[in-house]
Amino acid sequence: MPQRRAIEVRQQADGGAAPKWRMSLLENTFTAFLQSSGAGADAAAKAVFAEGSLLSPYLFGKFFDPADAFPLWEFESEVLLAALRRRGRTTVDWGETESEYYLRADIPGGRKCDVEVSGDGARVVDVSGLWRAPPADGRDWRAGRWWEHGFVRRVELPEDADGCKVEAYFDDAEGSLEIRVRKRINADQATAA
Repeated sequence: MPQRRAIEVRQQADGGAAPKWRMSLLENTFTAFLQSSGAGADAAAKAVFAEGSLLSPYLFGKFFDPADAFPLWEFESEVLLAALRRRGRTTVDWGETESEYYLRADIPGGRKCDVEVSGDGARVVDVSGLWRAPPADGRDWRAGRWWEHGFVRRVELPEDADGCKVEAYFDDAEGSLEIRVRKRINADQATAA
């Protein structure tokens, strides 16, 4: 049985008319949340949001709400993650080839929760997952304190990326995610080919 499987990348209609992540995660809220977390599902939260995780608000050196789109490809991963790599505290990598952009990341506890990838068909890709049952009130878990139930990292794509051509794969054995986004072919490239 193959351990690496394709994940369906859902495209939001009309460029994602309504934002899914309606409540901002502020630094003081996040700190209080992690300090109050005990065992069980909250241990999963600590692992997912740990230093070096793609989903950590502190992955890039200062606090950044994971629900805000981050222009990941504007930064050199070798430079930005060098200190974390030296300490063996990151399992994130991103870069580009001539034809595509790629992102690889371990999702702590990913084997125990569903990981979803969606896009707006243009400039943003969402990686999200749910590790604890959503509130029983029937509301969308993403509308409130989403970090108590799951995780998200919104990534802004470069201008030459084709947001409609996003592929995602998940390795169930390792709990690792790979996302590939094709580059748009401009007129000069088309005539050269």
